Amino acid sequence: MSALKRFFKDTIIYGIAAVLPRVINFMLVRVHTDALPTNNYAENTNFYIWIALLSVLLTFGMETAFFRFYKTEDKKDALISTAFISVFTTALLFVIIAFSFSGFFTSIFDFENNPLQLKLLIGIIALDTLMVVPFAYLRASNRPIKYTAIKLINVGVIVAINLLFLKYIPEFKAAQKSIPNFLNEISNNTTKVNFIFIANIIGSAICFLLLIPYLLKFKWSFNTQLFKKMVSYSWPIAVAGVAYVINENLDKILIGKIIDKDAMGIYSACYKLAIFMNLYIMAFRLGAEPFFFNHSDKKNAKETYAKILNYFIIVGALVFVGIVVFIDLLKRPFINEAYWEAIIIVPIVLLANLFLGVYHNLAIWYKLTDKTRYAMIFSIIGAVITIVVNVLLIPKIGFIASAWATLLAYGTMMILSYFIGKKYYPVPYNLKKSGSYLISSITIAYISFNYYRENYFVSLGLVFLFAFLIFWNEKKELQAIFKRK
Repeated sequence: MSALKRFFKDTIIYGIAAVLPRVINFMLVRVHTDALPTNNYAENTNFYIWIALLSVLLTFGMETAFFRFYKTEDKKDALISTAFISVFTTALLFVIIAFSFSGFFTSIFDFENNPLQLKLLIGIIALDTLMVVPFAYLRASNRPIKYTAIKLINVGVIVAINLLFLKYIPEFKAAQKSIPNFLNEISNNTTKVNFIFIANIIGSAICFLLLIPYLLKFKWSFNTQLFKKMVSYSWPIAVAGVAYVINENLDKILIGKIIDKDAMGIYSACYKLAIFMNLYIMAFRLGAEPFFFNHSDKKNAKETYAKILNYFIIVGALVFVGIVVFIDLLKRPFINEAYWEAIIIVPIVLLANLFLGVYHNLAIWYKLTDKTRYAMIFSIIGAVITIVVNVLLIPKIGFIASAWATLLAYGTMMILSYFIGKKYYPVPYNLKKSGSYLISSITIAYISFNYYRENYFVSLGLVFLFAFLIFWNEKKELQAIFKRK
């Protein structure tokens, strides 16, 4: 049980690093939707879609490969320097190519009306790529507090700049209050949406400076043989990452193309409410990935993985139900009323992301057996589903088709991974128990959203009943895990 205790502890600390910054950033959604019209919010969405895609391409799965080889490689300096030099090279090549063919990339990225966005994108993606290896080192070497501190500094800078230029300066101008001339000049000469990206690049630059000391402590060398092994392991993960970006973001692009930019902005803003599920999944993954690799040689590893999935589903099901029950309370403070039309997508997207979280849990089998090509296969299947369903159904039923496409894609990936994983790395998952929690949460969420929406007496009663039943089923396990010696 000590392994589970350590896992929960690390997950909580990493959860702070993942959850708190993103909760704060999520709170900026209201600032953004108040400051920007829906078509400008679509620009913001488009910018970060390209950031997500390029991040996957430039890091080519090196982070997961780093974790895979960190435990087995005796020469840590060679591993770290080889991994960093490889991502530094891809970042440098991208910077050179992007600036050399700026006109082409401005057109491809749809930045014609705002050319500054290309320079900001290049800077952000280069810095973020360079930070992948030092952040992975902090996680692999069990330094969650340092990892968390740097992440929090980053988000603090981003939030401060967003609030200053998108909220306080416009309010001061409206109230005819005086502001420093240089701030007034910057505000007047910069498109509002660009302040979101400027905040990001400044935050990333400070973050990278704080990570440099961890890079300087190692002897630098490039191990060609090790690099080949890492790339052999990582390239299917990179392809899977590209497919994941398609699953997550193609819907928004297609909504903008098939319907219009306003619909894209509305859909994207409401999609943000799924962040609470995403935060939970991200916190889990930050703690789980190094734990799964480090624990793989233990005698009871498979039983531990099975228990972790069960607890993941329990918490995820409670998060899912809780957000659906309080959806109308959550939308008011976080999203401008002009964007509420797409709120109906939120329960579907939440469930889709819960399925994705289960898929990430199940993924341990192909990571430990070095069969990462299955990550690529599953993600490509998901991407094909995403493309086909969106193209066929958006013209017929509108943006809700994109939510259903996401659910179908992640649900299919989850099911395929479970059944194929049983062949190569069978884990004794308690499918009956975990499945009952999933089905119960879906039933409660459906009833609450469709029949008792904003009737919190009934909805909360169902949630408390669900939580009580979970506790009753799990109390012996929980007591065994957390009891003190």
